[in-house]
Amino acid sequence: MTSLPRPAIELSADEARRIALRAQGFLGAPDRRSGVRGVLRHLGAVQLDTISVLARSHELIPYARLGAVGRDTVEAAYWTETHAFEYWSHAACILPVEEWPHFAFRRRAYRSRPHWHHDLPDGAYDQVIKQLRAEGPLTATELGGAKNKGEWWDWSESKIAVERALMYGEVVCTERRSWKRVYDLAERAIPDALLHDDLSDAECLRRLVRLAGEALGVGTRADIADYHRLKGEQFDAVVAESGLVPVTVQGWEKPAWADPKALETTPRGRHRTTLLSPFDSLIWERARTERIFGFTHRLEAYVPKPKRIHGYFAMPLLAGGRLLGRVDPAREGTTLVARQVALDTPKAVTPMAQALLEAASWVGCDSVRVERVNRPELTADLVRALN
Repeated sequence: MTSLPRPAIELSADEARRIALRAQGFLGAPDRRSGVRGVLRHLGAVQLDTISVLARSHELIPYARLGAVGRDTVEAAYWTETHAFEYWSHAACILPVEEWPHFAFRRRAYRSRPHWHHDLPDGAYDQVIKQLRAEGPLTATELGGAKNKGEWWDWSESKIAVERALMYGEVVCTERRSWKRVYDLAERAIPDALLHDDLSDAECLRRLVRLAGEALGVGTRADIADYHRLKGEQFDAVVAESGLVPVTVQGWEKPAWADPKALETTPRGRHRTTLLSPFDSLIWERARTERIFGFTHRLEAYVPKPKRIHGYFAMPLLAGGRLLGRVDPAREGTTLVARQVALDTPKAVTPMAQALLEAASWVGCDSVRVERVNRPELTADLVRALN
């Protein structure tokens, strides 16, 4: 790594936290005029995941920032009028369509990689492209079936082919239908002005590093590279020309960079009180979450049940710009069930009740039931605040 310029700007840990909150849309008035599409453009990537408890994660992301926006409105905002596409960023993510050219580096990398263990017979790839051209958009099932008769990972030839075409950029996922990817040819799904791989790897990386820095407000090398799953050396190669400003942050051991616009004004305004998806970009990087909020969070959905500490889909509580606890929710009919509530302080009782009631209303529940609280002496206060 080349030597870094000595930062001229020093931030306190609190300033960095507030910059991060504002950058992620949790401090200040929400941009309701731009709505869900504005949230997507502002964040640059919204992660998808199969788990659905209160709602799927890509629905929870705009809800956390805008409030109880209709779930149909969320889906329509993502998937209509060629506004977005799904591709590999931080993980499988919804991305603003205008960023298509900046993932050319990743498409080229996929095209140059071996095909792992997924072998295709001659003609299978071309057949999928031919079928999409004639009949698309289509799901893998409509292309001939997603799976063979073996285990769940035993993809059919058509599924392997269309996923390969997706990674190469010849095919685009334009929406999810009953959680199935819907595929179409890129030539139909991506506006002509954007449908190219003309940008060099350096141009792509420079743009994505800048976007990540803007979305985070301030971050370390690892923070910013992780946002779109770039390698550290890719970050190193372009950060000097990215437009991000080197800074030091009190208590951070590693060098940091900030969005220069984020440094122009002091973050002020109303803090959002809400429950966060574990896949929310505010907290998806554990080391950063611990560094900024002093809060350790781990998704335990894939942890064996006896070893879980906080629950299957524990959602952190954000209030007053702090992470004050978490809740593992479930739904039983029209009741939102708080199966396991962790309150880090008695001051978390009121905001937890507020967040639970708002979430319940959003998903069509008319009551909240608390089953277990980590501080039993606070149970009665929480139940009272919910009624």
